[in-house]
Amino acid sequence: MDHFELKNGALHAEDVPLETIAREVGTPVYVYSRATLTRHARVFREALSALPSVHIAFAVKSNPNLAVLHLLASEGYGADVVSEGEMRRALAAGIPARDIVFSGVGKSKRELKAAVEAGIGQFNLESEEEGVELAQIAAALGKRASCALRVNPNVDARTHAKISTGKAENKFGVAYDVAAGIYARLAGLPGLQMRGLAVHIGSQISDLEPSRQAFIKMGALMETIRAEGHEVTHMDLGGGLGVPYKVGESLPTPDDYGRMVHDVAKDWGVTLMFEPGRVITGNSGVLVTEVIRVKQGASNPFVVVDAAMNDLARPAMYDAWHDFAAVNPTGATMVANIVGPICESSDTFAMGREIDAVKAGDFGVFRTAGAYGATMANTYNSRALVPEVMVDGEKWGLVANRIEPETILAAERVPDWLKQA
Repeated sequence: MDHFELKNGALHAEDVPLETIAREVGTPVYVYSRATLTRHARVFREALSALPSVHIAFAVKSNPNLAVLHLLASEGYGADVVSEGEMRRALAAGIPARDIVFSGVGKSKRELKAAVEAGIGQFNLESEEEGVELAQIAAALGKRASCALRVNPNVDARTHAKISTGKAENKFGVAYDVAAGIYARLAGLPGLQMRGLAVHIGSQISDLEPSRQAFIKMGALMETIRAEGHEVTHMDLGGGLGVPYKVGESLPTPDDYGRMVHDVAKDWGVTLMFEPGRVITGNSGVLVTEVIRVKQGASNPFVVVDAAMNDLARPAMYDAWHDFAAVNPTGATMVANIVGPICESSDTFAMGREIDAVKAGDFGVFRTAGAYGATMANTYNSRALVPEVMVDGEKWGLVANRIEPETILAAERVPDWLKQA
């Protein structure tokens, strides 16, 4: 559930009318609900409560806003990061370094060194080469880096091809059949403390059976590695649990997920690690937009809104669905194409969809935009970078300013040699 509901005929974020935010901040604007974020964080944690030892690290890439991270830190969440920038954000939000997991297939030498110096809790190694490099860096600093080896189990998550990460052709992790040998060699390096394995097969998972199969394979690999005399105290099972993007859509719940994990891993004798992202933040945010105009199309009218693919990239990138609703619905509906102002045919949010009837000047929202929304925004067409707002009951405030084109332009330079040409 979320806390974006109609009250007295108008759509609210908790107790704040979205029209109030739209008029005072301008559109487009992301709006997050503190109550929804808090509820989702607690529901996920409670779903894992039957497991003996658990570490939860929020996947920062899904929503790196400092206020969001601060809130999740207060709920006892660590952070799963994939860049030095995300690590710095997590630390700035008050997440202890020991609770940060550094994932990602392309960690640079600079990033590895910075993370060792910061004292982060775990590196998820994506290759033997990365492990060797990290060992050298850590040893030179007089430290040992705690690590898990990410394994590619060659399991199809049955999700969108662009967010699948556990098949053999995906770039992530080491092949399952060579993982034990790599683990053994890395365990012998003086700069590393190999303590576990990691797996993550994809995002927006709507079927738990592939995850179950991946976890069973990881359990077998763990036993093989232990039998060879190596320590395995942590098993990182990643994230990826999906959220409903359409009204009425049914997906596995955190409780369903927790029961599955308990069934597979309850006797492993390890700390189980999780990196939820979308399932925490997805339904906690909406993108508010204003209708610029409605123009006649060949079959359906085009509802042209001021939000664009640079503000919300998922529909253009993944053909993703986001429910659209009027902020002040009249009860009437229309069938329309919803498009943005960018000079690309891909700047399209919906085609031939039945929606609340809207006209120029009306406000609307794209729902379930709290994950992979603002974080993927850009300034294509020299547009402003979209602002973010958080609501807490009757209170609300900006948690990220709109960055105007003038500010971006001020960071650019024309070199003297070019001026003389």
